[in-house]
Amino acid sequence: MQFQKLNFKNLHGIRLAARLDLPRDQKPKAFAIFAHCFTCTKSLNPVVSINRELAMQGIAVLRFDFTGLGESEGDFSETNFSTNVTDLVSAAQFLNDAYEPPRLMIGHSFGGAAAIQAARKISSIEVVSTIAAPAELAGLFRFMSGAPLENIEKYGETVVDIAGRNFKIKKQFLEDLARQNLKEAVASLNKPVLIFHSPADEIVSIDQATKLFAAAKHPKSFVSLGGADHLLTSREDHLYVGRVMAAWASKYLRTSGRYVRPALSDDHALTHTGKTGFRTEITADGHSLVADEPIPDGGSDTGPTPYGLLISALGACTGMTLRMYADNKSLPLDAVNVRLKHRKIYSEDCKNCENPGSRIDFIEREIELQGDLDEPARQRLLDIANRCPVHRTLESQSWIASKLKE
Repeated sequence: MQFQKLNFKNLHGIRLAARLDLPRDQKPKAFAIFAHCFTCTKSLNPVVSINRELAMQGIAVLRFDFTGLGESEGDFSETNFSTNVTDLVSAAQFLNDAYEPPRLMIGHSFGGAAAIQAARKISSIEVVSTIAAPAELAGLFRFMSGAPLENIEKYGETVVDIAGRNFKIKKQFLEDLARQNLKEAVASLNKPVLIFHSPADEIVSIDQATKLFAAAKHPKSFVSLGGADHLLTSREDHLYVGRVMAAWASKYLRTSGRYVRPALSDDHALTHTGKTGFRTEITADGHSLVADEPIPDGGSDTGPTPYGLLISALGACTGMTLRMYADNKSLPLDAVNVRLKHRKIYSEDCKNCENPGSRIDFIEREIELQGDLDEPARQRLLDIANRCPVHRTLESQSWIASKLKE
Protein backbone atom coordinates (compact mmCIF):
# COMPACT_ATOMS: atom_id res chain seq x y z
CA MET A 1 0.00 0.00 0.00
CA GLN A 2 1.13 3.53 -0.80
CA PHE A 3 -0.45 6.75 0.38
CA GLN A 4 -0.77 10.39 -0.52
CA LYS A 5 -0.69 13.01 2.22
CA LEU A 6 -3.54 15.42 1.49
CA ASN A 7 -5.74 18.07 3.00
CA PHE A 8 -9.12 19.50 2.09
CA LYS A 9 -11.53 22.06 3.50
CA ASN A 10 -14.85 21.25 5.10
CA LEU A 11 -18.06 23.17 4.49
CA HIS A 12 -16.91 25.85 6.98
CA GLY A 13 -13.53 26.38 5.32
CA ILE A 14 -11.57 24.50 8.01
CA ARG A 15 -8.58 22.52 6.73
CA LEU A 16 -8.78 18.80 7.45
CA ALA A 17 -5.67 16.60 7.28
CA ALA A 18 -6.03 13.36 5.31
CA ARG A 19 -4.23 10.36 3.84
CA LEU A 20 -5.33 8.52 0.73
CA ASP A 21 -4.30 4.86 0.88
CA LEU A 22 -3.80 3.49 -2.62
CA PRO A 23 -3.30 0.08 -4.25
CA ARG A 24 0.36 -0.32 -5.16
CA ASP A 25 0.22 -1.84 -8.63
CA GLN A 26 -3.17 -1.03 -10.07
CA LYS A 27 -5.63 1.71 -10.73
CA PRO A 28 -8.20 1.78 -7.88
CA LYS A 29 -11.38 -0.04 -8.81
CA ALA A 30 -13.28 2.02 -6.24
CA PHE A 31 -12.74 4.75 -3.63
CA ALA A 32 -13.86 4.62 -0.01
CA ILE A 33 -13.97 6.90 3.05
CA PHE A 34 -13.09 5.77 6.59
CA ALA A 35 -14.59 7.63 9.59
CA HIS A 36 -12.52 7.05 12.74
CA CYS A 37 -13.89 6.58 16.26
CA PHE A 38 -14.77 9.33 18.76
CA THR A 39 -11.71 11.49 19.63
CA CYS A 40 -9.45 9.09 17.69
CA THR A 41 -7.41 10.01 14.61
CA LYS A 42 -6.79 8.71 11.10
CA SER A 43 -3.51 7.14 12.29
CA LEU A 44 -5.09 4.59 14.65
CA ASN A 45 -3.48 1.22 13.88
CA PRO A 46 -6.73 -0.64 13.08
CA VAL A 47 -7.69 2.08 10.60
CA VAL A 48 -4.35 1.81 8.80
CA SER A 49 -4.45 -2.00 8.77
CA ILE A 50 -8.01 -2.23 7.48
CA ASN A 51 -7.20 0.26 4.74
CA ARG A 52 -4.13 -1.76 3.80
CA GLU A 53 -6.25 -4.87 3.30
CA LEU A 54 -8.75 -2.89 1.20
CA ALA A 55 -5.94 -1.42 -0.91
CA MET A 56 -4.59 -4.91 -1.57
CA GLN A 57 -8.00 -5.66 -3.13
CA GLY A 58 -7.88 -2.55 -5.31
CA ILE A 59 -9.94 -0.20 -3.11
CA ALA A 60 -8.44 3.22 -2.35
CA VAL A 61 -9.46 4.64 1.04
CA LEU A 62 -9.44 8.24 2.28
CA ARG A 63 -8.88 8.54 6.05
CA PHE A 64 -8.87 11.96 7.70
CA ASP A 65 -8.97 13.65 11.10
CA PHE A 66 -12.32 15.15 12.01
CA THR A 67 -12.40 18.86 12.85
CA GLY A 68 -10.28 19.70 15.91
CA LEU A 69 -8.61 16.29 16.11
CA GLY A 70 -5.19 14.97 15.06
CA GLU A 71 -3.59 17.20 12.43
CA SER A 72 -6.81 18.93 11.40
CA GLU A 73 -7.63 22.52 12.20
CA GLY A 74 -10.63 23.69 14.21
CA ASP A 75 -11.93 23.61 17.78
CA PHE A 76 -13.12 20.19 18.92
CA SER A 77 -15.43 21.73 21.54
CA GLU A 78 -17.40 23.43 18.75
CA THR A 79 -18.02 20.14 16.94
CA ASN A 80 -20.78 17.58 17.33
CA PHE A 81 -22.24 14.54 15.59
CA SER A 82 -23.72 16.67 12.82
CA THR A 83 -20.41 18.41 12.06
CA ASN A 84 -18.77 14.99 11.76
CA VAL A 85 -21.40 14.09 9.19
CA THR A 86 -20.74 17.28 7.22
CA ASP A 87 -16.99 16.57 7.38
CA LEU A 88 -17.70 13.23 5.71
CA VAL A 89 -19.79 14.95 3.05
CA SER A 90 -16.88 17.35 2.44
CA ALA A 91 -14.52 14.39 2.13
CA ALA A 92 -16.79 12.85 -0.47
CA GLN A 93 -16.90 16.10 -2.43
CA PHE A 94 -13.10 16.30 -2.30
CA LEU A 95 -12.75 12.78 -3.70
CA ASN A 96 -15.33 13.55 -6.37
CA ASP A 97 -13.44 16.66 -7.50
CA ALA A 98 -9.87 15.33 -7.25
CA TYR A 99 -10.31 11.64 -8.09
CA GLU A 100 -13.75 10.08 -8.44
CA PRO A 101 -16.88 9.68 -6.31
CA PRO A 102 -16.55 7.42 -3.25
CA ARG A 103 -18.56 4.20 -3.36
CA LEU A 104 -17.85 2.64 0.04
CA MET A 105 -18.44 4.33 3.41
CA ILE A 106 -16.77 2.84 6.49
CA GLY A 107 -17.06 3.95 10.10
CA HIS A 108 -15.73 2.79 13.45
CA SER A 109 -17.77 3.34 16.64
CA PHE A 110 -19.01 6.97 16.71
CA GLY A 111 -17.58 7.27 13.20
CA GLY A 112 -19.76 4.32 12.19
CA ALA A 113 -22.86 6.19 13.32
CA ALA A 114 -21.72 9.26 11.37
CA ALA A 115 -21.00 7.07 8.34
CA ILE A 116 -24.60 5.84 8.31
CA GLN A 117 -25.99 9.38 8.37
CA ALA A 118 -23.48 10.67 5.83
CA ALA A 119 -24.18 7.82 3.41
CA ARG A 120 -27.76 9.07 3.13
CA LYS A 121 -26.45 12.42 1.86
CA ILE A 122 -23.83 11.11 -0.61
CA SER A 123 -25.51 9.71 -3.71
CA SER A 124 -22.41 7.87 -4.97
CA ILE A 125 -22.15 5.61 -1.90
CA GLU A 126 -23.11 2.04 -2.80
CA VAL A 127 -22.02 0.08 0.30
CA VAL A 128 -21.87 0.96 4.03
CA SER A 129 -19.87 -0.91 6.67
CA THR A 130 -19.74 -0.19 10.40
CA ILE A 131 -17.45 -1.49 13.13
CA ALA A 132 -18.58 -1.41 16.77
CA ALA A 133 -21.12 1.30 15.97
CA PRO A 134 -23.96 2.30 18.33
CA ALA A 135 -27.63 2.33 17.39
CA GLU A 136 -28.47 4.78 20.18
CA LEU A 137 -26.23 7.76 20.90
CA ALA A 138 -27.74 8.78 24.22
CA GLY A 139 -25.40 6.49 26.18
CA LEU A 140 -22.24 7.77 24.50
CA PHE A 141 -20.78 9.23 27.72
CA ARG A 142 -21.37 6.17 29.86
CA PHE A 143 -17.70 5.14 29.59
CA MET A 144 -16.26 8.60 30.33
CA SER A 145 -14.83 9.80 33.61
CA GLY A 146 -14.08 13.26 34.91
CA ALA A 147 -16.34 16.16 35.72
CA PRO A 148 -20.01 15.13 35.98
CA LEU A 149 -22.14 15.76 32.94
CA GLU A 150 -24.54 17.68 35.17
CA ASN A 151 -22.07 20.54 34.80
CA ILE A 152 -23.27 20.96 31.23
CA GLU A 153 -26.69 22.01 32.47
CA LYS A 154 -25.16 24.35 35.02
CA TYR A 155 -22.23 25.83 33.07
CA GLY A 156 -23.05 24.90 29.47
CA GLU A 157 -19.93 22.75 29.17
CA THR A 158 -17.77 20.17 30.94
CA VAL A 159 -14.46 18.36 30.57
CA VAL A 160 -14.51 14.61 30.12
CA ASP A 161 -11.66 12.14 30.29
CA ILE A 162 -11.38 9.71 27.38
CA ALA A 163 -8.51 7.22 27.48
CA GLY A 164 -6.46 9.58 29.63
CA ARG A 165 -7.06 12.70 27.54
CA ASN A 166 -9.31 15.61 28.43
CA PHE A 167 -11.89 16.94 25.98
CA LYS A 168 -14.25 19.86 26.42
CA ILE A 169 -17.87 18.98 25.65
CA LYS A 170 -20.53 21.65 25.28
CA LYS A 171 -24.28 21.47 25.74
CA GLN A 172 -24.91 21.72 22.02
CA PHE A 173 -23.10 18.39 21.59
CA LEU A 174 -25.61 16.52 23.76
CA GLU A 175 -28.55 18.36 22.23
CA ASP A 176 -27.37 17.33 18.78
CA LEU A 177 -27.07 13.68 19.85
CA ALA A 178 -30.63 13.72 21.18
CA ARG A 179 -31.91 14.62 17.70
CA GLN A 180 -30.33 11.60 15.99
CA ASN A 181 -32.27 8.47 15.07
CA LEU A 182 -29.79 5.95 13.72
CA LYS A 183 -32.21 3.05 13.44
CA GLU A 184 -34.39 5.15 11.17
CA ALA A 185 -31.30 6.28 9.25
CA VAL A 186 -30.00 2.77 8.56
CA ALA A 187 -33.50 1.63 7.58
CA SER A 188 -33.68 4.35 4.94
CA LEU A 189 -30.26 3.69 3.41
CA ASN A 190 -31.43 1.22 0.75
CA LYS A 191 -27.80 0.16 0.33
CA PRO A 192 -25.94 -3.05 1.23
CA VAL A 193 -24.85 -2.90 4.88
CA LEU A 194 -22.08 -4.89 6.58
CA ILE A 195 -21.95 -4.73 10.39
CA PHE A 196 -18.98 -5.86 12.50
CA HIS A 197 -19.30 -6.11 16.29
CA SER A 198 -17.84 -8.07 19.16
CA PRO A 199 -19.84 -9.75 21.94
CA ALA A 200 -16.93 -8.78 24.22
CA ASP A 201 -17.20 -5.04 23.44
CA GLU A 202 -17.45 -3.26 26.81
CA ILE A 203 -17.90 0.21 25.33
CA VAL A 204 -20.72 -0.35 22.85
CA SER A 205 -22.67 -3.50 23.72
CA ILE A 206 -23.51 -6.00 21.02
CA ASP A 207 -27.23 -5.37 21.43
CA GLN A 208 -26.58 -2.01 19.76
CA ALA A 209 -25.33 -3.81 16.65
CA THR A 210 -28.34 -6.13 16.81
CA LYS A 211 -30.67 -3.12 16.68
CA LEU A 212 -28.83 -1.66 13.68
CA PHE A 213 -28.89 -4.98 11.88
CA ALA A 214 -32.60 -5.48 12.55
CA ALA A 215 -33.38 -2.03 11.14
CA ALA A 216 -31.21 -2.39 8.01
CA LYS A 217 -32.73 -3.66 4.77
CA HIS A 218 -31.30 -6.53 2.73
CA PRO A 219 -28.70 -7.16 1.44
CA LYS A 220 -27.04 -7.05 4.85
CA SER A 221 -24.58 -9.14 6.86
CA PHE A 222 -23.51 -9.33 10.49
CA VAL A 223 -20.00 -10.47 11.39
CA SER A 224 -19.44 -11.32 15.06
CA LEU A 225 -15.89 -10.56 16.21
CA GLY A 226 -15.48 -13.06 19.01
CA GLY A 227 -13.10 -11.84 21.73
CA ALA A 228 -12.28 -8.50 20.06
CA ASP A 229 -12.28 -5.30 22.12
CA HIS A 230 -13.93 -2.05 21.08
CA LEU A 231 -10.82 -0.55 19.43
CA LEU A 232 -9.77 -3.79 17.70
CA THR A 233 -6.36 -3.51 19.34
CA SER A 234 -5.45 -7.07 18.34
CA ARG A 235 -3.71 -7.15 14.97
CA GLU A 236 -5.44 -10.42 14.17
CA ASP A 237 -8.84 -8.76 14.63
CA HIS A 238 -8.32 -5.70 12.47
CA LEU A 239 -6.66 -7.70 9.69
CA TYR A 240 -9.64 -10.05 9.71
CA VAL A 241 -12.07 -7.13 9.48
CA GLY A 242 -10.16 -5.67 6.54
CA ARG A 243 -10.10 -8.93 4.59
CA VAL A 244 -13.76 -9.74 5.14
CA MET A 245 -14.82 -6.19 4.36
CA ALA A 246 -12.84 -6.13 1.11
CA ALA A 247 -14.33 -9.43 -0.07
CA TRP A 248 -17.89 -8.58 0.96
CA ALA A 249 -17.94 -5.05 -0.43
CA SER A 250 -16.41 -6.09 -3.76
CA LYS A 251 -19.57 -8.03 -4.58
CA TYR A 252 -21.62 -4.82 -4.54
CA LEU A 253 -19.16 -2.17 -5.77
CA ARG A 254 -19.40 -1.14 -9.39
CA THR A 255 -16.15 -0.73 -11.30
CA SER A 256 -15.33 2.92 -11.79
CA GLY A 257 -15.58 4.35 -15.27
CA ARG A 258 -14.91 8.06 -14.90
CA TYR A 259 -11.61 8.08 -16.74
CA VAL A 260 -11.91 6.04 -19.93
CA ARG A 261 -8.74 5.49 -21.89
CA PRO A 262 -9.36 6.02 -25.63
CA ALA A 263 -8.02 3.56 -28.16
CA LEU A 264 -4.61 4.63 -29.44
CA SER A 265 -2.68 3.65 -32.51
CA ASP A 266 0.88 2.28 -32.37
CA ASP A 267 3.62 4.67 -31.22
CA HIS A 268 1.04 6.87 -29.48
CA ALA A 269 0.73 7.52 -25.77
CA LEU A 270 -1.74 9.30 -23.52
CA THR A 271 -1.09 10.47 -19.97
CA HIS A 272 -3.55 11.69 -17.36
CA THR A 273 -2.47 13.59 -14.24
CA GLY A 274 -5.24 14.44 -11.78
CA LYS A 275 -5.93 17.50 -9.63
CA THR A 276 -4.02 16.28 -6.58
CA GLY A 277 -0.62 14.62 -6.34
CA PHE A 278 1.69 13.45 -9.11
CA ARG A 279 0.27 10.00 -9.87
CA THR A 280 -0.09 9.81 -13.65
CA GLU A 281 -1.91 7.15 -15.61
CA ILE A 282 -0.33 6.22 -18.92
CA THR A 283 -1.74 4.40 -21.92
CA ALA A 284 0.99 3.42 -24.39
CA ASP A 285 0.23 1.24 -27.39
CA GLY A 286 -2.93 0.11 -25.64
CA HIS A 287 -1.13 -0.89 -22.42
CA SER A 288 -1.61 0.69 -18.98
CA LEU A 289 1.27 2.09 -16.91
CA VAL A 290 1.62 4.42 -13.93
CA ALA A 291 4.19 7.11 -13.18
CA ASP A 292 4.64 8.95 -9.89
CA GLU A 293 7.20 10.64 -7.66
CA PRO A 294 8.71 9.35 -4.40
CA ILE A 295 6.89 10.16 -1.16
CA PRO A 296 9.65 12.58 0.04
CA ASP A 297 9.13 14.58 -3.17
CA GLY A 298 5.39 14.90 -2.64
CA GLY A 299 4.27 11.84 -4.59
CA SER A 300 2.76 8.57 -3.44
CA ASP A 301 5.35 6.24 -5.00
CA THR A 302 2.73 4.23 -6.90
CA GLY A 303 4.94 3.96 -9.97
CA PRO A 304 8.37 4.83 -11.37
CA THR A 305 9.39 8.45 -11.92
CA PRO A 306 9.42 9.85 -15.47
CA TYR A 307 13.21 9.41 -15.53
CA GLY A 308 12.72 5.89 -14.24
CA LEU A 309 10.47 5.20 -17.21
CA LEU A 310 12.99 6.85 -19.55
CA ILE A 311 15.91 4.64 -18.55
CA SER A 312 13.59 1.62 -18.43
CA ALA A 313 12.81 2.26 -22.10
CA LEU A 314 16.54 2.24 -22.82
CA GLY A 315 16.98 -1.01 -20.89
CA ALA A 316 14.06 -2.67 -22.65
CA CYS A 317 15.25 -1.56 -26.07
CA THR A 318 18.78 -2.78 -25.28
CA GLY A 319 17.55 -6.24 -24.32
CA MET A 320 15.25 -6.53 -27.32
CA THR A 321 17.95 -5.40 -29.76
CA LEU A 322 20.48 -7.89 -28.38
CA ARG A 323 17.87 -10.67 -28.45
CA MET A 324 17.11 -9.95 -32.10
CA TYR A 325 20.80 -9.81 -33.11
CA ALA A 326 21.70 -12.99 -31.21
CA ASP A 327 18.81 -14.88 -32.80
CA ASN A 328 19.80 -13.72 -36.29
CA LYS A 329 23.44 -14.72 -35.72
CA SER A 330 22.62 -17.93 -33.83
CA LEU A 331 24.59 -16.80 -30.79
CA PRO A 332 24.07 -18.78 -27.54
CA LEU A 333 22.60 -15.82 -25.65
CA ASP A 334 20.33 -17.13 -22.87
CA ALA A 335 19.27 -13.86 -21.26
CA VAL A 336 20.13 -10.17 -20.93
CA ASN A 337 19.98 -8.16 -17.69
CA VAL A 338 20.43 -4.40 -17.99
CA ARG A 339 20.97 -2.20 -14.92
CA LEU A 340 20.60 1.52 -15.42
CA LYS A 341 21.04 4.68 -13.36
CA HIS A 342 20.32 8.28 -14.30
CA ARG A 343 21.91 11.37 -12.78
CA LYS A 344 22.97 14.90 -13.65
CA ILE A 345 26.67 15.67 -13.99
CA TYR A 346 28.71 18.70 -14.99
CA SER A 347 30.00 18.67 -18.56
CA GLU A 348 33.55 19.10 -17.30
CA ASP A 349 33.30 15.56 -15.92
CA CYS A 350 32.57 14.27 -19.42
CA LYS A 351 35.55 13.73 -21.72
CA ASN A 352 33.64 14.32 -24.95
CA CYS A 353 31.34 17.22 -24.00
CA GLU A 354 31.21 20.49 -25.95
CA ASN A 355 30.15 22.82 -23.09
CA PRO A 356 32.18 22.19 -19.92
CA GLY A 357 30.49 23.69 -16.83
CA SER A 358 26.91 22.96 -17.88
CA ARG A 359 24.94 20.04 -16.45
CA ILE A 360 24.05 17.13 -18.67
CA ASP A 361 22.13 13.88 -18.29
CA PHE A 362 24.34 10.90 -17.59
CA ILE A 363 23.02 7.34 -17.85
CA GLU A 364 25.07 4.45 -16.57
CA ARG A 365 24.21 1.15 -18.25
CA GLU A 366 25.60 -2.20 -17.12
CA ILE A 367 24.77 -5.13 -19.40
CA GLU A 368 24.91 -8.69 -18.12
CA LEU A 369 25.03 -11.31 -20.87
CA GLN A 370 24.09 -14.84 -19.88
CA GLY A 371 25.11 -17.75 -22.08
CA ASP A 372 28.16 -19.59 -23.42
CA LEU A 373 29.59 -16.60 -25.31
CA ASP A 374 33.25 -16.10 -26.23
CA GLU A 375 34.90 -12.70 -25.78
CA PRO A 376 34.59 -11.57 -29.46
CA ALA A 377 30.84 -12.29 -29.32
CA ARG A 378 30.45 -10.40 -26.04
CA GLN A 379 32.23 -7.35 -27.46
CA ARG A 380 30.11 -7.48 -30.61
CA LEU A 381 26.95 -7.52 -28.53
CA LEU A 382 28.20 -4.51 -26.56
CA ASP A 383 28.70 -2.67 -29.83
CA ILE A 384 25.19 -3.62 -30.96
CA ALA A 385 23.76 -2.39 -27.63
CA ASN A 386 25.11 1.08 -28.39
CA ARG A 387 23.13 1.05 -31.63
CA CYS A 388 19.69 0.24 -30.20
CA PRO A 389 16.99 2.69 -31.42
CA VAL A 390 16.29 4.28 -28.01
CA HIS A 391 20.02 4.72 -27.40
CA ARG A 392 20.31 6.57 -30.71
CA THR A 393 17.28 8.72 -29.89
CA LEU A 394 18.68 9.73 -26.52
CA GLU A 395 22.05 10.66 -27.99
CA SER A 396 20.58 12.58 -30.93
CA GLN A 397 18.89 15.95 -30.98
CA SER A 398 15.13 15.50 -30.74
CA TRP A 399 12.43 17.95 -31.79
CA ILE A 400 9.28 18.19 -29.66
CA ALA A 401 6.40 20.17 -31.16
CA SER A 402 3.82 21.19 -28.52
CA LYS A 403 0.36 22.70 -28.97
CA LEU A 404 -2.74 23.19 -26.86
CA LYS A 405 -5.81 21.07 -27.61
CA GLU A 406 -8.63 23.20 -28.97
